[in-house]
Amino acid sequence: MPTGTSETEYTFDSGAPEAVPQLRALESFLDPITAARIAPPVLVPGGVCWEVGAGGGSVARSMARAVGPAGQVLATDIDTARLVPAANLEVRRHDVRSEPPPGEAFDLIHARLVLLHLPERRRVLGALAGALAPGGWLVIEEFDCTAPLRVLTAPSDDAAKLFGQVTDAMLGILQSHGADLAWAQDVHAELVTAGLVEVDTVTRSESWPGGSIGASLYETNSRQLEPELLDAGLSPGQLNAFRLLLRDPAVAVMSYQFVSTRGRRPAPR
Repeated sequence: MPTGTSETEYTFDSGAPEAVPQLRALESFLDPITAARIAPPVLVPGGVCWEVGAGGGSVARSMARAVGPAGQVLATDIDTARLVPAANLEVRRHDVRSEPPPGEAFDLIHARLVLLHLPERRRVLGALAGALAPGGWLVIEEFDCTAPLRVLTAPSDDAAKLFGQVTDAMLGILQSHGADLAWAQDVHAELVTAGLVEVDTVTRSESWPGGSIGASLYETNSRQLEPELLDAGLSPGQLNAFRLLLRDPAVAVMSYQFVSTRGRRPAPR
């Protein structure tokens, strides 16, 4: 998940080696969904865009290609080590929690898996909406972490139970770091409250077989959170069994439910 708050509070360390497979898994699942949600008329040639919590930069790069040489994309994060600037792609270190928006006339602002981690999420969303140009779009995409992570097939009931134990513990750690697991359900109403129009929401989840890049996200997260998972009472043996389970092609689990909500700032009449 891209970083959007201070390094001391954010659950995942974007500079750690495990961040590479995490970003790869997230981009594999989410980039096609995001591309559809920011396709024209939301993103148009010549547009000025801001990618908040840009992470590995895949969405920012696709925006830069879409707006063309006449457009401009600003990619921000608290850790920009994985972001590469280009002719129409500016990279800037920015903490959306504590710093004002770096402009007030964006045609598109996109934030994916950022605000759910921020205790100040509602204030930040309001600031993002206020940074839109008239007619500009705000697209907020989050995981609904309250949706059950169902096990579709597993070699045993104990294996299915283990999956639930570890994923529940991981979500508990996210919550202890200030994440709102149900925030995705609130975004639609928050965009309306912010004065945006044409607000719409779509959700997506899919099955992930063992050994897939999607299933690897759960394994990677368990490695990133291993010290806290052990503190929560899980054993090294349980974590190893969990990781082996996610590589078993006989296993299938559901992904997190991804919720994409967008709205447009009204243009003056």
